[in-house]
Amino acid sequence: MSREIVAGVDGSPESLAAAEWAAREARRRGWSLRLVHAWRWEALDLPIGQDRASQERMADEVLREAESAVAERHPGLALTAEVLPDTPVDALVSTEEGAEMLVIGSRGHGALAGFLLGSHGQQIIAAAHRPVVAVRSREGEGGGAEPKGGEIVVGQLGGAEDSAPALRFAFETAAARGASVRAVRAWSLPSLYAYSPTSTKLADADEAGGPVPYEEKALREALAPWRERFPEVGVAEHVEIGSAGQVLLGASGIAQLLVVGRRARRGAIGPRIGSVAHAALHLAPCPVAVVPHE
Repeated sequence: MSREIVAGVDGSPESLAAAEWAAREARRRGWSLRLVHAWRWEALDLPIGQDRASQERMADEVLREAESAVAERHPGLALTAEVLPDTPVDALVSTEEGAEMLVIGSRGHGALAGFLLGSHGQQIIAAAHRPVVAVRSREGEGGGAEPKGGEIVVGQLGGAEDSAPALRFAFETAAARGASVRAVRAWSLPSLYAYSPTSTKLADADEAGGPVPYEEKALREALAPWRERFPEVGVAEHVEIGSAGQVLLGASGIAQLLVVGRRARRGAIGPRIGSVAHAALHLAPCPVAVVPHE
């Protein structure tokens, strides 16, 4: 059975950019692409009413426009397209069982930073158990084009197990593109209350020769299995003091893709995307992949 990427389309320039990005990625990896458009019949309170047949026809036109554009630019790509009778969030999340990743559009920069991704996009990322890539439309670049020669930048946070899914995604993507990986680990000084004779991390840092050698060692250990598995991928190690979001954004200026992790556990108020992923999705200049982990 062919491995598959699923891209959501709604007729916007951002979703068409997402479909184009997904098509390029599917071709690189030898996978198939499935385009989906969510539509559910609703009686609209408009001066000019639309019956069910009219809405259904419009939904089909949105999907066929995206399918035609992708097929024209990527002949030979295994491509399917379908309208799903559901809300945008539920429709896209329902496809993830057979997908390697989901791809969505993002509106890009603007004055209301908290709403750049859109509520649907945030809900999809928070609910998905597969990596979700958010792609912006870049005017004049043919839809989500990546900078030539850019790296795959990935955040390495926490322990090796926590970051393994994000690192795997980054190395697989780099290998498919012939690109290099920049692995970024941010660190900060502990608060006054963290200093105590029983602080394990402080003891480990002292043993390693200080906080910087300790963080560098943690990054090397997390990268070791992926370097061994992907020896053809060049790796740059980047350890910097600062908040994880700020350090990652600073390293992603000419990146092809920024990869961040997200805890998949549900919080008291439902699933969340996390502060680091939130900052990356709203402010990074490149496509952002959010990879869930336990």
